[in-house]
Amino acid sequence: PRGDNRGRGATHEETNDNAISTAIMASSAAMSAPAMMNRVASQSAARRDDRGARRLRHRHAHRRRRVTAVRAAESAGFDLMAQGKDRKYFMVGGKGGVGKTSLSSSLAVKFATAGHHTLLVSTDPAHSLSDSLAQDVGSGLPVAVEGTDGMLYAMEVDPEQAKAEFASFAKQADVSAGAKDFMSSVGLGGLADQLGDLKLGELLDTPPPGLDEAIAIAKVVQFIKDDEYAKFTRIVFDTAPTGHTLRLLSLPDFLDASIGKIVRLRQKLTSAGDAVKSLFGVGDDQQDEAIVKLEALKQQLQEVKDLFRNEDTTEFVIVTIPTVLGISESGRLLAELRKEKVPASRLVVNQIINVTGDGFKERREELAAKETALREALGAIDGADLGLLDDMLDAQAECLKDAQTAVSFCTVKAKDQRRAMEMLETDAGLRTLKRIEAPLFDMEIRGVPALQFMGGQVWTD
Repeated sequence: PRGDNRGRGATHEETNDNAISTAIMASSAAMSAPAMMNRVASQSAARRDDRGARRLRHRHAHRRRRVTAVRAAESAGFDLMAQGKDRKYFMVGGKGGVGKTSLSSSLAVKFATAGHHTLLVSTDPAHSLSDSLAQDVGSGLPVAVEGTDGMLYAMEVDPEQAKAEFASFAKQADVSAGAKDFMSSVGLGGLADQLGDLKLGELLDTPPPGLDEAIAIAKVVQFIKDDEYAKFTRIVFDTAPTGHTLRLLSLPDFLDASIGKIVRLRQKLTSAGDAVKSLFGVGDDQQDEAIVKLEALKQQLQEVKDLFRNEDTTEFVIVTIPTVLGISESGRLLAELRKEKVPASRLVVNQIINVTGDGFKERREELAAKETALREALGAIDGADLGLLDDMLDAQAECLKDAQTAVSFCTVKAKDQRRAMEMLETDAGLRTLKRIEAPLFDMEIRGVPALQFMGGQVWTD
């Protein structure tokens, strides 16, 4: 009985098709071949529409259940990010090319929409913030972003300019080889050796990696203390790629050692007499000014480092893509951030492909079966011309071939991404983060309306 039930269920649709075919054959004598073909086509189309509607309703119901589940498990917690009016900083960083600018821009737009006066800052030497916002914000000062009712300002800081400013006043503390030779001739060779050990020329001509971004962030931190910018309650940094960020964190220690040497040198020069000091080509006031500026810079960079470590005001959001390389680098970044005590609790996995092609093969096989049935039904009609049907089926086959190529690509890519995502569960650090999954959008995210759409998809409550 069980087998009979399965048989009846499996052949129900075939029974309907046979009944229709019998009816068609019975009335074929009274109808012309073209009329018969039109009738068959309309009836087949009606059955396809009915089955298609049922499948569509089923898919939509399944999709609603799936989206609800994902949102419950992978919510970004934006309501907590937007909570309170105290000033908070969000550093968005990660490997190059993972979509940091789009994600930081969409986060800033969402903060502004939620009622926060927001400042979006890019410190990446390869700026793309203006492109993301579809507006020039490269003046070095905050610019109101169009379409946000004055709630969002953005700026691109030029790290090269900041580095040049550092070199311009730091060179006042450097000395020439000729000065060292003369000092040796008057019995000050020990001091000349110490000057050589400082290697100030190398420090000034080839500053340590990350110094440009550190100075840029320090400048931003300083000017937002001004009353004019006190209104900003959310500040989002679109940072440089991972390597710059990690080196930035160690800069205050580096500068502390270097500037300490310069200060000690300055103290020794004070006791060396006016004749020796004049060899530097500058007077006491200029020397003291250089030391003061370097000390001020060191203090500002230490303030940046302290800001990075403040759990109450700052969060570092790691961005990656679902590839082995991307997730591996994110694991190393998180380890370094925790080593430096930088708070990080969210990981955004960007550019996830949600099109898997599930069921495509089955639907293609079903279509082929229906084509065969239709051909057999029409072939039984005397004088029926199947040329038009063949042309239609040939064109459909070409479309299916293109669709199969696209589906195969998406399926293989999605499998690769899922395998890479499994690394998130095996990494002791990454698996502790709140994981936010951002889809690969089928359009370029550019301009405030597109960023609002992206923010609604990614930065959920």
